[in-house]
Amino acid sequence: MGDLFNGAFSTVGRHWKQLFGMALAVYGAATLLVVAAIAIAYSAVERELRVLLDTSHDSPPSWDEGAPLLTAFVCVWLIAVLAMLLSTVVVQTSIAVVVQDAVLGRPTTIGAVWRRTAPRVPAVLGTLLISSLIVVVPVALALLGFVSAIVILATQDDAPAAGGLALLGFLGTMVTAPLAVWLWVRFSLAPAAVVFEGQGPVKALRRSSVLVRDEWWRVFGISLLACMGAATVGSMVQYFAQFLGMFPTMMMSPSSYGPEPDVAEIFTGLGVAMVVSMVGGLISQIITTTFPSLVTCLLYVDERLRKEDLGPVLAEAAGMQQQPAPPKPQAPYGPAAPENPPVSP
Repeated sequence: MGDLFNGAFSTVGRHWKQLFGMALAVYGAATLLVVAAIAIAYSAVERELRVLLDTSHDSPPSWDEGAPLLTAFVCVWLIAVLAMLLSTVVVQTSIAVVVQDAVLGRPTTIGAVWRRTAPRVPAVLGTLLISSLIVVVPVALALLGFVSAIVILATQDDAPAAGGLALLGFLGTMVTAPLAVWLWVRFSLAPAAVVFEGQGPVKALRRSSVLVRDEWWRVFGISLLACMGAATVGSMVQYFAQFLGMFPTMMMSPSSYGPEPDVAEIFTGLGVAMVVSMVGGLISQIITTTFPSLVTCLLYVDERLRKEDLGPVLAEAAGMQQQPAPPKPQAPYGPAAPENPPVSP
């Protein structure tokens, strides 16, 4: 574990421009896309939003007034989810490309990393989507149990059907979650196999299963520690950004907006807090994605070194193979004497 973590930090120290440059560019583009979607949605439902925030009406807003807001929220949410998913796939693929060059000792640039990342993004996306199906059943059962429990608490009535669904959901989650974790770790090296070996999604999953065989606990423990460490640092950064973002909202007061505050003025006042929080979330996302992916890629290389004797292959790929012997020097005068001169009778 110490060697893998040291290797991850060493890769960050030597290739931080490629790692963080790609992550910042990709996540920054995704953030700008989400911001543009929010701006378009706000301009489309500005009138309905003014009606919703108007406190002079005692009656609640009608469905015709609330439906555009709900539609705009769902559209923005879908765009944000898709942008985050695609950007995470691109970043993980680029990290594997950087690790491949780092293991071989080859210099690289952001442009070279991007040219090698783009062709492998569809295969990595397919691998992650297939492996994500593993957690669908536990998450669905947990959601079923949670919603059923909320219904029971909200109605405060004997609801045997809801109680049975809640029990089924929680027990089903407890039964299926360990299997999902086992499969998730078994397939965790598949994205690295896609980049390093050029495998397709299904073959990469099989390849990961072969490499993790008899090493499950080791891969699970190291991956879990890497995720926990990155999540801790990322949470600290995000909480600090949220703490800084509290100051603009604390300085806001109703008197600064007059007796009839405008929606645009309110959103302008909250803009600084939103930007600070968004920057903190961006930095946190980069940290929580980069370090665990680095450790996973090094785990892939380590498993191949242990099981497949990858060292000579890496040495040959890095140009470190044994060089041919230099030619023997010629005699200073005339032809060189033969190594084994004929013996006279």
